[in-house]
Amino acid sequence: MAVKVGVGVIIANPQGQVLLGKRCGSHAPFWSIPGGHVEEGETFEQAAIREVEEETGLIVTEPRLIGVTNNLATWLDEGIHSVSMIMVATYVRGEPQLREPEKCEQWRWCNPQRMPEPCFEACRNGIHLWLNGEFYLPSAANNA
Repeated sequence: MAVKVGVGVIIANPQGQVLLGKRCGSHAPFWSIPGGHVEEGETFEQAAIREVEEETGLIVTEPRLIGVTNNLATWLDEGIHSVSMIMVATYVRGEPQLREPEKCEQWRWCNPQRMPEPCFEACRNGIHLWLNGEFYLPSAANNA
């Protein structure tokens, strides 16, 4: 099986909270930032804007790459190896909607220092990178 490339999008509101969704179906019961797979011929920025709108109905602007996560713990647990481009996008206004209820059961603004558990590996690592101004965090699974 090939390694999949995805985007995870950090969206912060004016209070500094980040948007997290509680997944159902694929990746249940994990909490995660909006995101998904990059489609063929798509830039990371296009994927970030598309995924956020598809999942939440929110329009974001100026997505920019701030980090990369190699999701080896997810690979060990689920047999799916993905690499996530962690993006930060500008949040304009509005409240998130459940646009894909088969994939996500709720959206919530959360304190990035106290995220709900269980938290999806790419989300946890992406938020860590964002909060600490880092670009890459070696996975503990790298040494497995």
